Amino acid sequence: MAHLHTARILWESNSDNFTKNTYSRAHHWSFDGGQTVLASASPHVVRVPFSDPAGIDPEEALVAAISSCHMLTFLYHAAKAGFTVERYEDNAEGQMGKIAEGRLAVTRCTLKPLVQFAGKAPTRPELDHLHHLAHEECFIANSVKTEIICEPQGV
Repeated sequence: MAHLHTARILWESNSDNFTKNTYSRAHHWSFDGGQTVLASASPHVVRVPFSDPAGIDPEEALVAAISSCHMLTFLYHAAKAGFTVERYEDNAEGQMGKIAEGRLAVTRCTLKPLVQFAGKAPTRPELDHLHHLAHEECFIANSVKTEIICEPQGV
């Protein structure tokens, strides 16, 4: 099951002083479905005005991708188990830190999903099992070295 996924990244210079690091890090991400979004280096990494706080930074995108993949896999398993999910909200957090080689990385991603069910809701052990299955089968979680913690909220 090999699938090709694409993204177009476009950055254009706006500075005559590129070699002095005084250029904007703002750029655009375009996806095959037609969406284009503003992206930038994080203002925590590159100060404004050389970063754009309105843009999505790669670290945020990684956290969102992990959370989104976990959610989609969770929804699949919840439906398969006969539970009806009405709402799923996650206030995921990514933590930067140094890895063994001394370089910075997103070392931990904590998911905090709050799931609302219609009708019969899973017990806490059933809910934990659904999240475990989602984590084990999430394509993104299987693609990164980042530690991923799931702390289900509610119930």
